[in-house]
Amino acid sequence: MHSSHPPGPALVAAEASADPVTLLVLGWLAAKRSEQTRTAYARDIGISPPRRPSRAQSWLTWCREQEVHPVTGVTVLHVARYARQLETAGLSPASAARTLAAVSSWYTWLARRGHIPASPAAGLARPRAAAPRTPAPCLTPGQALALVHAADTEPGPQRARTAALVAVLLFTGVRLGEVIGANVADLGTDRGHRVLWVIRGDRRQGLPLPGPAASRIDAYLAGRVGLTGETVLFATATGRRLFAADVRRTVRRLATRADLPADLTSHLGPRALRHSHATLYLQADGSLRDLPSAMEHADPRTADRYDNSRISP
Repeated sequence: MHSSHPPGPALVAAEASADPVTLLVLGWLAAKRSEQTRTAYARDIGISPPRRPSRAQSWLTWCREQEVHPVTGVTVLHVARYARQLETAGLSPASAARTLAAVSSWYTWLARRGHIPASPAAGLARPRAAAPRTPAPCLTPGQALALVHAADTEPGPQRARTAALVAVLLFTGVRLGEVIGANVADLGTDRGHRVLWVIRGDRRQGLPLPGPAASRIDAYLAGRVGLTGETVLFATATGRRLFAADVRRTVRRLATRADLPADLTSHLGPRALRHSHATLYLQADGSLRDLPSAMEHADPRTADRYDNSRISP
C-alpha cells in the first residue's frame, strides 16, 4: 500500500517563485513524509510564521540578523551560538531540541546533495527534556470502558466519528499527530490484520486495529461518501482535519459525561489514553519485553515508566 501523502515534488512546485534558500528548504521538506513534521520544521527553520509569538528566533531570521548566508556562510560556531540563544531565550529543552533537530536535518540534506561540503551541525549536542515529575494520568479498565460507552452513546451528528476516534486512541496507542494526520487511504491490512498506516520518523508502519477499533471505524465510514484519495480519516463536518485542541476537548467532554473523577478529567487527553493503552496492555499479561514493539517506542526504556505505574484491577 502506497503512502497517501502528496508527493514531495508537488511541495516544491507550488512555490516555484520562492527565493533560492527557501527552495532548498522546500526541497528538504519534500522528503519528509509526515505532514506534521513538514509543518513544524518549516516554522523552526523560518519559512512559515509561528503559530504564536515565540521568545526565540527562527534559524533563518537569526542568520539574517547575524548577516551570515544560511547555506554557504554557516560554521559550527554559528550553530553553537544559535543553540545557546535558544537556551537563553527560555525555550523548553524539548522545543530547543526540536528546533536544532530541524537545523541539523536540513544541513545533513544539503551536504548529502553536494550543496555544502559538510554539515556545520554535525555532532551538535541537543538539550535533553527533563523526565516528567509525575506520570500521565491513567484509566482503570472500568474507566476505559466508561469512556468508550460515553463516546458510543454521545448524541449528535458526530457520534460515530467520536466513537471511532476514542477507540483508535485507546486501543492502538496511536500518537495524536498520527491520528489527526491520517487519511482514509491509510487504512489497510498487513499480513491479514487490519491496520492504520502511520509515519514514524522516516519509516512507514501499520498499527494493528483491534476489533473494537476496526468495527467503529467501519460504522463511521459507512455514513460518509466519496472516500478516496486524500480524504481525511477523522474529519470535521466540512471535511477538514481536526486540530489537536479539538481532540483534547472531545476526550475531556466524554470523561465528564462518563462521570470520571474531576482530577482525572482535568488532565485527560490523547497522551493519557496512550499511557492507558500501555498500562492496560501490561495488566492483560502483556510482556514488558514485548511492550516497546506493541507501542512502537523509539527507546525501550520508555516502557519502564509504564511498568512502574501499573494500576490495580
